[in-house]
Amino acid sequence: MTTKKYFGTDGIRGVVGGQLINAEFALRLGYAAGVVLAQKQHTTARPTVVIGKDTRISGYMLESALEAGLSAAGVDVLLAGPVPTPAVAYLTRTLRLSAGIVISASHNPYYDNGIKFFSAQGMKLPDEVELAIERHLDEPIGCVSSDKLGRASRINDAAGRYIEFCKSTFPNDLNLSGFKIVVDAAHGAAYHIAPYVFRELGAEVVEIGCSPDGFNINEGVGALHPQHLLSVVQKYSADLGIALDGDADRLQMVDRAGRVYNGDELLYMIVRDRMLSQKVPGVVGTLMSNLGLERKLNELGVDFVRAQVGDRYVLEQLRQRGWHYGGESSGHILCLDNHTTGDGIIAALQILTSLRHHDCSLAELTADLTMYPQHMENVSWERGRDWTTHEPLVRAKEQVEAQLGQSGRVLIRPSGTEPKLRIMVEAANTDLLKEAMHTLLEATNKM
Repeated sequence: MTTKKYFGTDGIRGVVGGQLINAEFALRLGYAAGVVLAQKQHTTARPTVVIGKDTRISGYMLESALEAGLSAAGVDVLLAGPVPTPAVAYLTRTLRLSAGIVISASHNPYYDNGIKFFSAQGMKLPDEVELAIERHLDEPIGCVSSDKLGRASRINDAAGRYIEFCKSTFPNDLNLSGFKIVVDAAHGAAYHIAPYVFRELGAEVVEIGCSPDGFNINEGVGALHPQHLLSVVQKYSADLGIALDGDADRLQMVDRAGRVYNGDELLYMIVRDRMLSQKVPGVVGTLMSNLGLERKLNELGVDFVRAQVGDRYVLEQLRQRGWHYGGESSGHILCLDNHTTGDGIIAALQILTSLRHHDCSLAELTADLTMYPQHMENVSWERGRDWTTHEPLVRAKEQVEAQLGQSGRVLIRPSGTEPKLRIMVEAANTDLLKEAMHTLLEATNKM
């Protein structure tokens, strides 16, 4: 397949003011995307796109530039304002639009930003469409005649629409009355949505990370920093805490005992609950998913397939196999019987459904799941250098894998964003894990 010049696994992302994330590039991107969408429009209706964003200060600049480029290509634009990434996927699909655009850098700090697209079906754009956009990006910007310019308008009830959609994924015969929940929106896109979802279903909600100022997104709060959430859960004697990231497609949960539950454990809770009412033939994880999750699901008769790291690849595997459930350790969880993309709020609602069904705690839901200790180190590594040609590291990996046997595994992969090599070791025994990691790190220093 042709290598992409601009698009990565999750759209286009970078530092604001850098080579890609600036007003001029966003203008060209909007125009290029508009040209491609117009070409693919099979009706006489004008193509229409919704743009949503998170709370970064740079979102205003990029939104305006994208809007101008799309208009010049003859595409109408609906502005949703700050809404979660999965909300854009939902709006695109339910409003029967040509595409959706999200301006967000997810869990990154405020000085980064990104632009990603959803298809009319509410899923990530196919590779061939992204490649078509890239081809037009390298061509001069044009402009349709004045009578064909796109119009822009605002969706005033975008947040309300999405709140109702999220609530619809929670059983009608249940409510959250009696639950005290701390909701941490990471000062991000769900700041005015997530608390209302849980509150309107009956929970007592304590809000944190719900006061964005354009610069504080993900800063010490949210799914990347659950320790703050833990302290607030314990302070208010809450039942549990829910942490989202900047664009609300990632989830971590905590309990009052001080335990953090990652994506693997949360995915397990959802799958176990679904198994009460339906057959679950298989689950998709990634190369980073815990070996304990894989072995427990296999024990229950559920197939487990590993995709490349990235929710895009998890989704591809799910669609290919006709399965519904998958996710990443980082907290991207897909329930395709609820939504077309990963959604932190909806995933949390599925876990709360399980808590209601079993009348138990998060710890009790995972009592029969044994997670393997896992440790990862990032080693400086020349970009593009093939680690499999580094003989000391190859030999060390073979040695460690022989020592671990069936009780662990090793994963070595280059970073897709940094000049680093990511080395992960997983083992049932922590002493064996430490010894294995030491052997591998020592090997990287040779030659």
